[in-house]
Amino acid sequence: MRISDVKVTVWEWQDIPPTRYTLRVKSSGTRSTHMGLVRIITDDGLEGHAFLGSALSPLGNDAQLIIDRYKPVLLGQDPLARERLWQTMSRWAMGSVMRVIGAIDVALWDLAAKAAGIPVHRLMGTFRDSAPAYASSAVFEHPEEYAEEALRYKEAGWTAYKIHPPAIPELDIRICRMVREAVGEEYRIMLDSTWSYDYPAALRVGRAVEELNFYWYEDPLAYDDLYGYVKLKQVLGIPLMATEMPSTGPTSYAPWILQGATDYLRGDVAIKGGLTSCLKTAHLAEAFQMNYEVHHGGNSLNNVANLHLIMAIPNCEYFEVLLPDEVQKHGLVQDIEVDANGLVHAHQEPGLGAQIDFDLIERNKVAEL
Repeated sequence: MRISDVKVTVWEWQDIPPTRYTLRVKSSGTRSTHMGLVRIITDDGLEGHAFLGSALSPLGNDAQLIIDRYKPVLLGQDPLARERLWQTMSRWAMGSVMRVIGAIDVALWDLAAKAAGIPVHRLMGTFRDSAPAYASSAVFEHPEEYAEEALRYKEAGWTAYKIHPPAIPELDIRICRMVREAVGEEYRIMLDSTWSYDYPAALRVGRAVEELNFYWYEDPLAYDDLYGYVKLKQVLGIPLMATEMPSTGPTSYAPWILQGATDYLRGDVAIKGGLTSCLKTAHLAEAFQMNYEVHHGGNSLNNVANLHLIMAIPNCEYFEVLLPDEVQKHGLVQDIEVDANGLVHAHQEPGLGAQIDFDLIERNKVAEL
């Protein structure tokens, strides 16, 4: 079996409502964006699939980059040689290129599991068949909205809720207090401040959420402030979560572990270069008795890939569901759903196992590369 073709279908995702997740990443109105369906095709007719793009990140030149740079590398290769192909593609890769490598790698895993007739998590080595999910908020205009949403998801059976605050320290503390009061002392809540504070503000907010018994404190400082995270971890008892960025592969985590700068490692298939890269990092974290908490994947098929990864490792506690659904779920006939017990369940069909909405893609197609 050899790779005979690589194609990307570009389609338009229309009428995306406005939303905001960080101090700087936001949209001002209803809009559209371009998405890409990556297809890796073999000489015996098998195909592996992945999505490129998200509601908030324009596709840009990613689709053309696959055709111009990576298609010549892939043609004629054994698609089961994922490690060799990942090493070849990731050499000198950084930043946004990791999204492209991630999509190719996810498609290769999908293809390999289809060839074996088993789901991706089974090919990796299944650890479990379900995992708890947490609701991950957008940024709201009014503090009361966080408390209302957290309580709504608690009453729906979800086991945890994460706040993306406006990144104004005193307001963020007020929001955290309101949410804690709404959901009670025992319910798990987390804070993701999205790299927004300087050290004094991070310490002030951290002490407040520690007193409020938050489950973790995520990304309070700039993503590359290793020195600041070391200082913060030395004075706070609440677990710190960092390393979602920068967007490079497994070796970028080494200084964070060696300097004791974070309690968790963080990543997902889009940012960190695919399932191959994330699986390596999860095993690295396990060696140091650390969790590798998988971040939201940016699009529906990446989230399916993330779910397969979570099913194959013991050291990830939660599946992240970024809200609202209409900004995050697109392109599948049936997206991942959380059941009445707050759980998401593994796909059991061969490959990624999710049914792509090819009719939707065809209706909204703008280019075939």
